[in-house]
Amino acid sequence: MKKLTHDEISENRSTLETLHKVNKLPVYVILNSIRSSYNVGSIFRTSDGAMIKKLYLCGYTPHPPHKEILKTALGSTESVEWEYVEDPKEVVLKLKEEGVKICALEQTSKSKNYYSISKSDLPLALIIGNEISGVSQELIDLCDFSIEIPQYGIKQSLNVAVAYGISIFELRKIYDT
Repeated sequence: MKKLTHDEISENRSTLETLHKVNKLPVYVILNSIRSSYNVGSIFRTSDGAMIKKLYLCGYTPHPPHKEILKTALGSTESVEWEYVEDPKEVVLKLKEEGVKICALEQTSKSKNYYSISKSDLPLALIIGNEISGVSQELIDLCDFSIEIPQYGIKQSLNVAVAYGISIFELRKIYDT
């Protein structure tokens, strides 16, 4: 076993010019009122790694060009399709109209484990909420279902960018199988 060089890894990667040919994960991600620019940048980078369909930045979520986002995103603001829309409800209603299922990454009275989603749940819009208050009840009311990541320690949640990474790569795995 030998560690691959950057050039060896890049041989099998898309470029900005060939990105339109990539089979994207049919998941739209809605970030609502994320406070930390670093979390937003991390989510951009993870979104590139999972090759999602589109990222919506809503509420007071910071958006490019923001120094901290660009620093953490490492160029993925160019490879991930994104849009700023102030009202997340507007995005949710538009996607619902297009037949996209709406899912909150949130602990609710009816949430299911993040790994219990099936391919038939795609295309999907995944709502990611604020670091402190999570996904608002107003948005949960518009959801078809919610998923959660089980917590086994004394804390009740994970960092928003970490929770997003766990869930989006599980969705990628489901889609690829």
